[in-house]
Amino acid sequence: MRLTLGPLQYFWPRDLVLAFYAEAADWPLEVIYIGETVCSKRRELRSRDWISLARELAESGKEIVLSTLALLEAESELGVIRRQIENGHFRIEANDLSTVQLCRERGVPFIAGPTLNVYNQRSLALLCEDGLQRLVLGVEHGQQWLQELHQAAAAAGMPLPELELIVWGRLPLAFSARCFTARALDVGKDDCGFRCIEHPDGLPLATREAQPLLTINGIQVQSPDICDLGPELTEIRDAGIDLLRLYPQAKGMAEIVQHFHQARNAEAPPPRLGAPNGYWHGQASISGPDLAAHRS
Repeated sequence: MRLTLGPLQYFWPRDLVLAFYAEAADWPLEVIYIGETVCSKRRELRSRDWISLARELAESGKEIVLSTLALLEAESELGVIRRQIENGHFRIEANDLSTVQLCRERGVPFIAGPTLNVYNQRSLALLCEDGLQRLVLGVEHGQQWLQELHQAAAAAGMPLPELELIVWGRLPLAFSARCFTARALDVGKDDCGFRCIEHPDGLPLATREAQPLLTINGIQVQSPDICDLGPELTEIRDAGIDLLRLYPQAKGMAEIVQHFHQARNAEAPPPRLGAPNGYWHGQASISGPDLAAHRS
């Protein structure tokens, strides 16, 4: 199984982003996704900067993919995506059907991101006709769903594309036109002051009983904890997953990459460093066999 570094979900200062990826170029990864996927107002790096960074990272020998926005709200955002698609070298991770349409019109193959909402073999077949080459499973797709996908594809005589699974990071649960960070800080979305840059791993949201509930990240809602499917790597391999996605975090990412690099080649499963992911086990959100131990 190959290791991938998913796109940066948070808003970091430009110098921090460039330093992070300069370091990532030397990590034992096969694929690096870069680009803004959450909010078009985050302009520390613009589209030309991301493409320039992609060229630099490609010198490391890794596959570089340009990731696109998951929620489009303006014509100008389509213009940015057109420039990404027309880069002439790097594949695109499409996180919205508008991006799929633009790729199809230009005959450009693409990778389906986790927000495309592919729930069955027929939807996947249609996207493959449009140029899909790799599917990043949605956050709620578990082991049982994957088994059913394999069975349906086999019955239809359809070869599956490459399959990628999120195995580390806060899960991207939902997107909204409303900015949750601005709301939490009592400022307007159009006058947010880019306050999410003050929260490099998102802003924790708790219940009235002070229990972790969610993480808010601009217009995105994430799981409260970092989810870790490391201990399930054996069954993930047996389920036909080709790539393991690790989402970036502000600290300790080099150690996490090394942890999974060693784990994918080990006979015994690694210890769990984050929270169990209940979705993989067909359970609700962050839960699983060792949830109680995690919360204690």
